[in-house]
Amino acid sequence: MHKNLAPQILLALVAGVITGTVIQLFSTPNGAVQTFLVSGLFHAAGTMFVAMIKMLVIPLIFVSIVHAVCSLNDITQVGRLGLKTFAIYLVNTLLAIVSSMVITVMVAPGSSANLGHADQVARTGGSELPSLLKMLINVVPANPFQAVVEGNILQILFMAIIIGVAIKKLENHETHSVSNAFSLANSVMMKLVGMVMSLAPYGVYFLTAKLSATLNGTSIVSVLSYVLTCLAIMCLWLFVLYPILIGLVIKRSPMFFIRNTREQVMFALSTASSNASIPVTYQTLIEKFKVPEHVAGFTVPLGATINMSGSAIYMTVAALFVANAWHVNLSLLEMGSMGFTTFLLAVATGGIPGGAAVSTGVLLHTMGLPVEAMAIILATDRITDAGCTVTNVVGNTVAGILCSVGEDQPEIPPSLAGDTNNKLQGKADMC
Repeated sequence: MHKNLAPQILLALVAGVITGTVIQLFSTPNGAVQTFLVSGLFHAAGTMFVAMIKMLVIPLIFVSIVHAVCSLNDITQVGRLGLKTFAIYLVNTLLAIVSSMVITVMVAPGSSANLGHADQVARTGGSELPSLLKMLINVVPANPFQAVVEGNILQILFMAIIIGVAIKKLENHETHSVSNAFSLANSVMMKLVGMVMSLAPYGVYFLTAKLSATLNGTSIVSVLSYVLTCLAIMCLWLFVLYPILIGLVIKRSPMFFIRNTREQVMFALSTASSNASIPVTYQTLIEKFKVPEHVAGFTVPLGATINMSGSAIYMTVAALFVANAWHVNLSLLEMGSMGFTTFLLAVATGGIPGGAAVSTGVLLHTMGLPVEAMAIILATDRITDAGCTVTNVVGNTVAGILCSVGEDQPEIPPSLAGDTNNKLQGKADMC
């Protein structure tokens, strides 16, 4: 995301709220302004912007997953470190989803909103959530082209993973060529995402103006409760759970962890990208937490792709907020299916700006929830996405520290050992 985009989106958000509020105060419900401006221009422009984001979902997920698998150095020699890394990442994401569900259900953001009612007929149609068993069975697509046309995310993820594995099993020169092709395709998708997100100020303005022109005060407070709930859960992980866990592991005060991740937090806030924060995370692990280089080199790039606790919190709170705001009662089975789908989408989100918002749109569609709710999600995305990115990045550091437990440093020749120890001691003194 462009550096100047954040203030532009914030300005568009404020301008949209002011425009919508003025229209609501000084125009009649069925007047020309509401008919041609709110229901016409604002609705059309906002819908087109959301459609552009949805347009990128399928190719983005497929290309990014294949590229991630191809980026692994040796998929057949992951070994003990690989198993431990994957286990920590997956458990971290699952805990984020479960804790977010519990807290959000207790707080119930959006329950007092008056945003309408979801079409129950639509929910019981093609978007009905299957059981977990049926979802697992349907992961394998009988017709790959049908999976793409229907936008079946789980089947697309499965295809992307096995294609990535197949590419890694090719001869070296073939693997190099095909991997480069997917690397280029991934760069193209990142550029496309950047192009679409550059239109975010305009999209946010139209979406917010329409919402403000139709929402009452209670609904606006409900939207604020969604944002605060999302940020509160992320802060709980950043400043309570993570510091206490690492403090127990390395036998230091929780403040030691918070103090030594400050650079990561600021960098993640400024870039809004987990991938862009990889060098800072790598440096933090090695210099400030003394994690072995081979551990950091394995865990950091992989974590930037699949260790998405912040994205999991973002999507879980957003989906439950939409369900509350549109008066949709989710059963326990639907909650379980939502958690499973959120887990897979969080892994597939990737460390790109706005990635969680795009995946949230997919989650809403999969659950049969109103896709027009994306207006609220996108209008507040800059705020919630900042916390999402920081949680992802700091969670990657946590995973790297946990993975280093029990791992030995590579052997260093005696002639270099003294010099290395002096350098490390000097870095420790500076920290």
